[in-house]
Amino acid sequence: MSEVAAPARGAGDLLQLLRDGTPRTRNELIELTGLARSTVGLRVDALLGSGLLAPSGTSRSTGGRPPAQFAFNPAARLVLAADFGATHLLTAVTDLNGQVLAEDRQTLDIADGPEACLDKLVKTATKLLDGRQAGGLAGVGIGVPGPVEHSSGRPVKPPIMPGWDGFDIPGWIREHLDAPVLVDNDVNLMALGEHSQVHADVQHMVFVKVATGIGAGIISGGRLHRGAEGSAGDLGHVQSPHGSDVLCHCGNRGCLEAIASGRAIAGQLREEGGADVHNSRDVLALLNQGDQAATASVRRAGRDIGEVLATCVSLLNPSVIVIGGSLAHGAPSLLAGVREVIYARSLPLATGHLLVVPSQTGEHAGVNGAAAMVIQQFLAPDSVDAMLAAD
Repeated sequence: MSEVAAPARGAGDLLQLLRDGTPRTRNELIELTGLARSTVGLRVDALLGSGLLAPSGTSRSTGGRPPAQFAFNPAARLVLAADFGATHLLTAVTDLNGQVLAEDRQTLDIADGPEACLDKLVKTATKLLDGRQAGGLAGVGIGVPGPVEHSSGRPVKPPIMPGWDGFDIPGWIREHLDAPVLVDNDVNLMALGEHSQVHADVQHMVFVKVATGIGAGIISGGRLHRGAEGSAGDLGHVQSPHGSDVLCHCGNRGCLEAIASGRAIAGQLREEGGADVHNSRDVLALLNQGDQAATASVRRAGRDIGEVLATCVSLLNPSVIVIGGSLAHGAPSLLAGVREVIYARSLPLATGHLLVVPSQTGEHAGVNGAAAMVIQQFLAPDSVDAMLAAD
């Protein structure tokens, strides 16, 4: 017996069938869903009224008037996506396919506190959204460089974000922008962005950010895995086998971030050779100059990261590990060190088809993920049905 959709399928489920952009006629949707003609007609009309569907020409006629076709309309709403880093804010406006329509990058200091930083976001959003015609904002997605309780959008004791602990980011933004607000850890969103843009067919993936700090985002079963409280993937504060008693800014000793982050590598280079380096950018500048000490330190950091990731490979069995973040982009020796240890330490069954690759989305990984987070929620079948019922 052939499988058809249950008759109770709502307009949101119908929209999912059209998300690939393929134009469909009403008759084709009846065949795909098994729903009655009148039911399909009502749901198509509701989606057309919302703007989420739009006419898309006509199909070939088999006699009489050619049947009208309809397709998903990604321009029906706009998405505001923001990626806060320790020293930057990248803001973008996208459509419902995640296509960037406008963007702005600026420097800031996350330590200036939530109201000062979020005020910059609101002012930037106002500029980017000015004059754009659409049905309004589907939502605002924000990534921040610290632990976040995803259900509330509040940071939880973020080590490099003084003044942000417990701050109601969604509530503050909603006072200035009339839209739903979602907040997550920046690395989770980088994983989501890389997955949605580059590895959408991959079911199990780990994204590792190596920059001022170190963190990971986990894709499991094709979905972002946040864990019970949203702290899954906190790789930087796993104890490293070679961490010794190095003090981490989190208060513990021996954390991976304390010995293998950009900040840690810069500190090691200062101590060993007196180089004037303080952050990932300075380390990258030395690498570009062919500095051998910097190359060796970065390779060593890659091995330290690989030691911890080898455990993750055994535990999670991903098919792809993506290395991203500012340090990874210009440091092939980091990736080489990671690969060296993972393939040596993990079992052949886990590494036989494992790819360890650099990020392809670069600095846009986080903002892509922030947009994807909003789009996934806005276009979820239940959300679409609730929106249409409220209209």
